[in-house]
Amino acid sequence: MSDPRIIDIELDEATILWRNADIEQERRIAIYDLIEENTFKPLRAWNAGYTGPYRLKLAVSDGRLAMDISDEQQNPLESLLLGLGRFRRPIREYFAICESYYQAIRKATAQEIETIDMARRGVHDTAAELLIERLEGKVETDFATARRLFTLICVLHIRG
Repeated sequence: MSDPRIIDIELDEATILWRNADIEQERRIAIYDLIEENTFKPLRAWNAGYTGPYRLKLAVSDGRLAMDISDEQQNPLESLLLGLGRFRRPIREYFAICESYYQAIRKATAQEIETIDMARRGVHDTAAELLIERLEGKVETDFATARRLFTLICVLHIRG
């Protein structure tokens, strides 16, 4: 029986140098939502006969995203490296908008918060589409999963 989904996700703690309470909350929500509902089908493992579920570890090193994929028993299945050059701008924009959003929550009107949140969603959506494009031929995933993965990629880029 096939089960193309992530059942566990781990972020490389050595990659995460700093995070505040707001970012930590974003990380927790993204992981919770991702585990609750996702579509994740690494094509090499799938074609080799392992049809899920999967464990995923994310790390960033030398400007690349490392995705270590393993089976339920934590046996390695495959590792993917994705260049993150095309994500630099969306990551920067996402951080800038998130910072504005967190400040707005504390003192802005509901309309101002909604405007900032719409911009944040727009950047997030564009980055999710880019991630789906970059994973093409490697991993099949849905839009919601890509959005949550992008959030986690951003968490891995926080430098304080």
